[in-house]
Amino acid sequence: MPVGVPLFTVVIMVWRLLVEFASYRRLFYAQVVALAGAGLATVALALLAYDLAPQEAGQVVATALTIKMLAYVGAGPLLTAVLARTPRRAVLVSANGVRALAVACLPFVDQIWQVYVLIAVLQCASAAFTPTFQAIIPELVDDRGYTSALALSRLAYDLEAMASPLLAALLLLVMPFGGLFALTALGFVASALLVATTTLPTSPSASRDPRRVAASWRVFATDRRLLALMALNMAVAVLTALVLVDTVVLVRSHLGGGDTGVALALGCFGSGSTAVALALGPLVERFGTRRLMLTGPGVLTAGAAAFALGWSLAPGPVVLGAGWAVLGVGCALISTPTGRLLREAAPQGGLAGVFAAQFSLSHACFLITYPLAGWAGTLSPILLLGGSALLTGICSLAAMGLWRSGSVIADQPITSPNR
Repeated sequence: MPVGVPLFTVVIMVWRLLVEFASYRRLFYAQVVALAGAGLATVALALLAYDLAPQEAGQVVATALTIKMLAYVGAGPLLTAVLARTPRRAVLVSANGVRALAVACLPFVDQIWQVYVLIAVLQCASAAFTPTFQAIIPELVDDRGYTSALALSRLAYDLEAMASPLLAALLLLVMPFGGLFALTALGFVASALLVATTTLPTSPSASRDPRRVAASWRVFATDRRLLALMALNMAVAVLTALVLVDTVVLVRSHLGGGDTGVALALGCFGSGSTAVALALGPLVERFGTRRLMLTGPGVLTAGAAAFALGWSLAPGPVVLGAGWAVLGVGCALISTPTGRLLREAAPQGGLAGVFAAQFSLSHACFLITYPLAGWAGTLSPILLLGGSALLTGICSLAAMGLWRSGSVIADQPITSPNR
């Protein structure tokens, strides 16, 4: 399949969405601006942790990211329920305002506990923003447009993972890492302004039906494909935590690199994910959703094992960059097609609830893997990578056992929404 085909498909998808749906266009811009700022903050947070506690940087980052997951899994559903009757524009604008204030304070902290408090405030605001934002999108576009919007949103996340670290690397040439926090705050302010000037529909009463929400959660315990998805989510969480938590340790402590090296290494991981996102259509048509997603943990297992071998023979930035890119491919093979599987498994009228459940359950995996990655960062890189290969291998076997080839409905390309 020529490279130009997926690129052409992406261009058409973006053109239709951004031209035909004006309100969606403004919200998408708001999402992109906020994502870019959040990407810069991720790099700056790792550097701030190393500046405050060089010997414990991995643990500090792991704790901060664990706080983020606690907010998503715990505070997110609670805030969504509490704010259900609040005008959604007010929720989105206020959440962005809180995020901007929290990030703007980070350059001035001098104690690790202060970092944790500000991260908690920041992520609770994000936990209120994200579900509210996601619930609006289906109301702004038609059925076909919603499918494209899901794909475009995923592509935005993947491009952010690649572009933000590279942008951070360039900015760090002309400013200290504290300047990245300032730019992040400006990004949240710009996002708030875009939301404030967008016409939003009123919240439908059906979205507040507790029976529909409960049915969306129950399907994860009864559908073998979604049980397999939980094992796949854990595989993604293991390697993503490894990358986000331990990159700064590998680059700064083991390779003697600088701030720019950290950003470039994170960018390599994002580049692998982006490559899969661009080629997703042809890949699904050729291999099917099931085969593609079950290939992901295999790539992660083999990639981490090969990475450990390469590091033992010739540790260096080339091995690190190549290894991170391969792991980015493996994670994207699982995460990017997930929306197609969720659309098939969703109960009637419960698509939004299934996506919300997947959001919470997938982030819950990080409550285990972030602390584990922080502790494992004190081990040698070979043990760190070998242990990651073992864990993802177990997840791969569990997913294959649960999601057998008899579930052929999930193997077929989805040509039109069924909900």
